[in-house]
Amino acid sequence: MQRTFAPMKGEDDVNTARKDDEADGSGEKLLGFNSTEERPSGPRGQDSMWRNEKYESVPLDVKGIDEDHSKGTRDSLYPQTALQKSQQGNERPKDAKLWPYFQDGLRRIDYVLTYHVEKPQSSHKQSSKSCLCCRFRREREKKPGHEDPELAAQEQRLDYHDDDQHLRREEFEENLREMGLEMEKEEGTKLPGVGFLKIHAPWEVLCREAEFMKLKMPTVKKYVVSQGSSIAEKVNMFMQKVTAPLQPNVGENQTENEKHLSYPFSREKQHLFDLSDRKSFFDSKTRSLIVYEILKRTKCTRAKYIMGISSLLGSGVYTEAYPLHDGDIDGVNAETNDRKILYEQWASYSIFYKYQPIGLVRKYFGEKVGLYFAWLGVYTQMLIPAAIVGVIVFLYGCATVDDNIPSMEVCDERNNITMCPMCDRACSYWKLVTACGTARASHLFDNAATVFFAIFMALWATMFMEHWKRRQMRLNYIWDLTSFEDAEGKQKSQPRAEYEFHVMKKSLKKEQSPKVGNVKLTCRDRMPAYMTIIVMMFFLIFVTLAIVFGVVLYRVSIMTALHMSSTPTFRTNIRATVKTTAAIINLIIIIIMDEVYGAIARWLTIMEVPKTDKSFEERLIFKTFILKFANAFTPIVYLAFFRGRIIGRPGKYLYVMGSYRMEECAHAGCLMELCIQLCITMLGKQLIQNNLFEIGVPKLKKLLRQGKIDKKHQEELNKTLHRHEKDSFLGPFVGLNPEYMEMIIQFGMVTLFVASFPLAPLFALLNNIIEIRLDAKKFVTELRRPIAVRAKDIGIWYTLLRGLSKVAVIVNAFVISFTSDFIPRLVYQYMYSPDGTLHGFVNHTLSYFNVTHFQPGTEPMEPMHLGYKVEVCRYKDYRDPPWSDTPYEFSREFWAILAARLAFVIVFQNVVMLMSDFVDWLIPDIPKDISIQIHKERNLVVELFMKQERGKKYRNTMGDPSPQPLRSRPSSQA
Repeated sequence: MQRTFAPMKGEDDVNTARKDDEADGSGEKLLGFNSTEERPSGPRGQDSMWRNEKYESVPLDVKGIDEDHSKGTRDSLYPQTALQKSQQGNERPKDAKLWPYFQDGLRRIDYVLTYHVEKPQSSHKQSSKSCLCCRFRREREKKPGHEDPELAAQEQRLDYHDDDQHLRREEFEENLREMGLEMEKEEGTKLPGVGFLKIHAPWEVLCREAEFMKLKMPTVKKYVVSQGSSIAEKVNMFMQKVTAPLQPNVGENQTENEKHLSYPFSREKQHLFDLSDRKSFFDSKTRSLIVYEILKRTKCTRAKYIMGISSLLGSGVYTEAYPLHDGDIDGVNAETNDRKILYEQWASYSIFYKYQPIGLVRKYFGEKVGLYFAWLGVYTQMLIPAAIVGVIVFLYGCATVDDNIPSMEVCDERNNITMCPMCDRACSYWKLVTACGTARASHLFDNAATVFFAIFMALWATMFMEHWKRRQMRLNYIWDLTSFEDAEGKQKSQPRAEYEFHVMKKSLKKEQSPKVGNVKLTCRDRMPAYMTIIVMMFFLIFVTLAIVFGVVLYRVSIMTALHMSSTPTFRTNIRATVKTTAAIINLIIIIIMDEVYGAIARWLTIMEVPKTDKSFEERLIFKTFILKFANAFTPIVYLAFFRGRIIGRPGKYLYVMGSYRMEECAHAGCLMELCIQLCITMLGKQLIQNNLFEIGVPKLKKLLRQGKIDKKHQEELNKTLHRHEKDSFLGPFVGLNPEYMEMIIQFGMVTLFVASFPLAPLFALLNNIIEIRLDAKKFVTELRRPIAVRAKDIGIWYTLLRGLSKVAVIVNAFVISFTSDFIPRLVYQYMYSPDGTLHGFVNHTLSYFNVTHFQPGTEPMEPMHLGYKVEVCRYKDYRDPPWSDTPYEFSREFWAILAARLAFVIVFQNVVMLMSDFVDWLIPDIPKDISIQIHKERNLVVELFMKQERGKKYRNTMGDPSPQPLRSRPSSQA
């Protein structure tokens, strides 16, 4: 492979050399090898470089270009080339096949852009002028009548489209060179039809952008990190010894007693920073973040939009943009790197019992990804006590089921209670004793311990939120994010490309100068989008309700059909069959509609045209959460609060759609069916939607991408592929929203209806143990490396979690009060029981109905099914008997129990929320030792600057020269 290196020359010579390179037929081009070769010298050239309209200018106070030094040599202003450095130093070049480096093995690849190569390489390396001239000459030589005009027009459009994209790329790459970036280009070397633009940021660019972005970097000053009081220090040391076997072997699991003092980077104060190893001063994630920020604000005026790599990706000028992984994770030649360590000590199922190496995750993937996995780890740890208490509550139900008086009365055949039919005509009378199994199973989840568990889970949610706030604050201190301000103020000057495009169209309509700063989108401009969003959201929620209603009709119709069946197999266990199949149907619909609602939410957010990326993400999260939350919980809410309460009574049932009678609960209530629905939904979503999809879909996409290559040459090709080529086969990183959304829905399952399903925390714990390693494996092996986005919290997700924890208190109060029989049992025991026990409770909950009062056509077809004539049947409700003065009206017991239920909701809600607020107030958000360390850091920063100022005055007094600025220091390879 031939590579062309441009020697040191003037600007005109460089342009000539670049044209020669473009006319060359080699598969690889080297662009901007030396950032000094194509920059004009002198103050005028520098001023034009920074004020050029082709990119967003950096503020003047961070440019670092001093007019007094503008006449100096170029070597003092800009870094040396990699070739010169390799000649001067003894640095050993890296193997470009194993490490993400340029072909010279010295300059690291910080970012990669890919684009589509349609034509032969030689045709693309002509200048735009020659391309247009050649096409014009070919068009003049064509003879009319010998070619289809439609095909000719289509070919002309394709040629123009390809040439136009080529020109856009040339302009964009020229602007990147002016920003100081160095590039290397490969086209169609091993992967046909794919071109790679490899980007490297030299030391000067890294320093300039780090100062502009106010990145906090370690200084030479170190200080001792105190562990608080002596007792706290001893406890901390003891816990470290106890948890030592659970720590990952990554070399960063030990608590360091010393910490570097960090300060926002400044080139003028570079002597304050620890530059002992410039090569590792900016790690790989920081380098890729810096290059990404440059790509975001670099303009391309030929593009459809005005600014940024996102515009060029959207218009197809570039197909993909991504930073590179550090190296391979397996193989004979795989050397030790952070990715390999994460694969062995984090993304492995065999070490599920160990803590996560959160520090290394943050170092490799950035703060935002690190905070997600830290939050997931805290959530999983907090599920351990909740799961233990839930299992104890369930075991308590198992231990007391034989002593439960109501279930014993249901199972007692001597009572001989005849119940009214469950459906019209097809169903007959049935014995209450046949519901013995359901009554005993309901006691497992509906007992006295359920109320205690609901209170415990409400306090658990508060403890979890407080524990996470303290953990987050500790991570902010360790990761030097305590003074980090949200970049939203900076992003206001960098609006999204779609927003700029709409603003440009609006300004053109007003016949004004098409500048973004003059015009902005108002609420009136977005009003059609807002109206569409409101209508669509209500329509989708209505669709969710319609789906639930459809499942209800399925349950009613299938139960009637099974009762009418002549096959004995179908007539047995009718209730269990209907419950299970309906729950599975609900699960399938939830999984399908989740994908549909996610796509619709994104489409609605795009229609809204938010200004910044943060605004776009928050609005997308809010819409997606509402739709997916309604999709997952509407069937559960129906079972908990509506089923069996709007059915009417025998002789006067409520019908829908003509002849469909609303379904009713079993004698033991709807709690058992609610439990089945929660169990199947949780297990199904976790096993199918979350784990199976997360494993299968990325692997399938990877196989499809690799399927484009001939299988015979695939193995040989994998051995020769470079890092940027291997990463092109990995899946793109789509963000953390799907991961958070999955956990938020699970958190709702665990907290909202935990009173009806005490085993929910256990299922969530088992899922999350697998989920952590599954997500880790996906991030390390299946996905491209994400941009290391800085963040100091989890954003809007914390607000959603806090809102769910508050709603959970109210929901559990209503579940205990209205769905379970806890309140009716208490009222009977203390108001109506003759001996103060629950003996006679079942008979107390059943009302009488005279079978002669059935409406015509609704009586059973087989009235003698039980072997005797039935005159009076029983049904579960609190109504007066038919022989009273007010037959079938609500009895006094009904109103007494309703009042007790409402009183319980009010008392439970206020007491639990008061306890939660007390716990919130009792636990400080910032740990005491972290608060002390933050205050200590601030004092040390002031002390460091005062010391430097005193040293500077002393040197001036003694006549010593001041420290040389950064530009005059010898440059080393970054």
